[in-house]
Amino acid sequence: MHVDVMAIPQPLGKVGEFARQTQAAGFSGLLLTEAGRTAYLNAAIASQAAPGLEISTGVAVAFPRSPFVTAATAWELQEATAGKFRLGLGTQVRTHVVRRYGAAFDHPGPRLRDYVLAVKACFSAFRTGTLAHHGPFYDLDFITPQWSPGVIDAPDPKVDIAAVNPWMLRMAGEVADGVHVHPLGEPGYIARHVVPKVAEGAHKAGRSTADIDIIVPAMTIVGDSDEERHQERELVRASMSFYGSTPNYAFIWDEAGFDGTTARIREKQKAGDFAGMAAQITDEHLAVFATESTWDELGDSLIAKYGGVATRLVLYNALGDSKRFERYGEIARGISSR
Repeated sequence: MHVDVMAIPQPLGKVGEFARQTQAAGFSGLLLTEAGRTAYLNAAIASQAAPGLEISTGVAVAFPRSPFVTAATAWELQEATAGKFRLGLGTQVRTHVVRRYGAAFDHPGPRLRDYVLAVKACFSAFRTGTLAHHGPFYDLDFITPQWSPGVIDAPDPKVDIAAVNPWMLRMAGEVADGVHVHPLGEPGYIARHVVPKVAEGAHKAGRSTADIDIIVPAMTIVGDSDEERHQERELVRASMSFYGSTPNYAFIWDEAGFDGTTARIREKQKAGDFAGMAAQITDEHLAVFATESTWDELGDSLIAKYGGVATRLVLYNALGDSKRFERYGEIARGISSR
């Protein structure tokens, strides 16, 4: 099981040093989640600063960029990393895509499926000189040598997608190389939905589930005293309330035995009560959706929780002061070496 660290893209002048620190600490890779800054520029700088470090977008927003632009960018990053780049894509939500990016969002699930196939068709075109993708949303059939990045000495980049609901998980199994599980993806949800739905999609496409990576972010609360763990516990509580405010994720709480959590969070959200949102996440929620332990026990706890299921484990909140980051890195190295 590979262990990555999750990070929001940083100012470009800081990325190189951060990538070197990530590699030195012992993480398998750096996963960049797109926010106000683009994941791709950070990935490019990291690829040059820390050769050998595995780098992925987890996830980059798909629809505002054409499939060809995304494919060409991923192709260059795959070349720059000597085959250690993974392209992670997601839909985002309608408000962001339409009102912030000015892009189309109709039928997001089928659109993302077509997008992934279009990106892979572009990869093929870079090698063969022939582009032929004709889907319901994207129609690509023109490429010339001067507009192709050309053949690279590395395999095609893996293409992963973020998926939560059953349809998207089946689609991931059908056309993607990996699935980014949601940060609220506790083991029960993974067992009930992720593993069987991905397998259904793989079976439909005649693929092996062994060819599809399960990428799981893990929220951790670690320390050798309750005082040490308190601050991390409250940060995780706030993160969970943010994710838990999305109506489409309500079923995850409900199936885990926390009925109505999303409704209660949204009530506080509408009132602008962010502290009240976090207060809806009880210690019982944390026990199910996060991993709390001492430093010495964290590696074993994560393996017990996600071993045999997660192909890649992503430490969600390992960033902080350098000492804690290095300790998380030691744990990551230990898990990866087992």
